[in-house]
Amino acid sequence: MINGFEEAPVLLKDFLNYLYTIRGKSVNTIQVYFYDLRVFLRFIKLHKKLVPKSAEFDSIDISDVDANFLKTITLSDLYSYMSFVSNNRSNSAYARARKVASLKSFFKYLANKARVLDANPATELESPKIIKRLPRYLNIDESKKLLSSVDGRYSARDYAILTLFLNCGIRLSELVGINLNSIKNNTLRVIGKGNKERIIPLNSACIEAINDYMKVRPVEGVKDKDALFLSERKQRISKATVQHIVKKYIKSAGLDPKRYSTHKLRHTAATLMYRYGHVDIRALQELLGHESISTTEIYTHLDEHHLKNAVESNPLAGFSAKKK
Repeated sequence: MINGFEEAPVLLKDFLNYLYTIRGKSVNTIQVYFYDLRVFLRFIKLHKKLVPKSAEFDSIDISDVDANFLKTITLSDLYSYMSFVSNNRSNSAYARARKVASLKSFFKYLANKARVLDANPATELESPKIIKRLPRYLNIDESKKLLSSVDGRYSARDYAILTLFLNCGIRLSELVGINLNSIKNNTLRVIGKGNKERIIPLNSACIEAINDYMKVRPVEGVKDKDALFLSERKQRISKATVQHIVKKYIKSAGLDPKRYSTHKLRHTAATLMYRYGHVDIRALQELLGHESISTTEIYTHLDEHHLKNAVESNPLAGFSAKKK
């Protein structure tokens, strides 16, 4: 169930249902689309002076938005909205690009599928340029320190969680979604973005960590019997709990919790596999569940950066016979 879905206007609900039933988008993706479009519709009502300027933004009602209202929206309104999220809500280029994608998808649906618009105002809306930065990751020693920092009452569970992150490169949502029957014949089945399923082979470190956890995993009073990883309350572990666990051990390992997160552990796994395992880029794409090879190619760029540093660190790098 989408949080806040009941307050969405009919056309927005229809669009979100279309994404789920026809396009096969995941609930997480649909939730993000809803949040983005809710902010947009609230802004437009404020921008067009349909609510008082003093209105509490997060309380602006959008349930009355209909086709006639949407027909009044122009490209100029969309640019005003992008300026608003940039200046008033401090959205990064990544966040603004996602909002542009949400708008383009929504208005394309209204014009081409629902056919309630004669023209699509988002056709010419451009996405902000995103400067690709090399992802942060832990090196081998830092990864070992992180694993060695695990202790306490839930150490077997926490160690298994970190081991899967660092060895398989799975996403946070994929980890919390693992069921007991997801593991068969030393392989892990995960459901990734867009509800796409993929199979990941488990290495000996993962198998040992999971087996050790299964020896102490609660059996009595478990609320979600299918879930592999359980919380203290014996229900499926939440994303927030996993993020807290990872941050805790990052601090324990003497690493900067502001620089590293669950997603950085995914980057770490991918980087270590590519750099030291000589994994083919297509195989890495499959393991990570990337829809586009261009997303995976950032790890080849990372390697090029590493090689450049190696060349620059050569003791002869600054030597010139002409200077002598």
